[in-house]
Amino acid sequence: MITKLIKSVAIATVAVAALSTAQAQELKIGYVNSERVLREAAPAKAALARMENDFGKRDRELNEQAARFKAAAEQLEKDAPTLAESERNRRQRDLVEQERDIQRKRREFQEDLNQRRNEETQALVERANKVIKQIFDAEKYDLIIQDAVFFSPRVDITDKVIKALNGAAAGR
Repeated sequence: MITKLIKSVAIATVAVAALSTAQAQELKIGYVNSERVLREAAPAKAALARMENDFGKRDRELNEQAARFKAAAEQLEKDAPTLAESERNRRQRDLVEQERDIQRKRREFQEDLNQRRNEETQALVERANKVIKQIFDAEKYDLIIQDAVFFSPRVDITDKVIKALNGAAAGR
């Protein structure tokens, strides 16, 4: 029983000593909102513009093809009562093929878009992490956290990271 009391006192003493040391030696902590960085930094906006430029034409073509399909389906529905059965069946088969083709192209488009988005995001994350590391070293931070649940605006360095990324993008 006395040994338990001695151990408890020893643990309490060590905890108080550690707390005193931590308070005497202020920790420098920073927080980065990575969502904001990915949304607001110039390189992120440039990547989005490139993707819209690269994928916009393909998206418009798919939408036009879907509109033609819809118009053809509506026309078949109108004409169906007056068409011969063989003609109606042929047009229905054509519509089924068109729909399959549109769905396949839409799936391929979405896969290509997702892959490109992931590549662009990964490249931006790597650049942001390099900037964060530079800030960490230059300003002698003890800890920089990304994506915290709660944080004080006092430790938020997101604007500093965005400005550094924007400056690096302008220098390119």
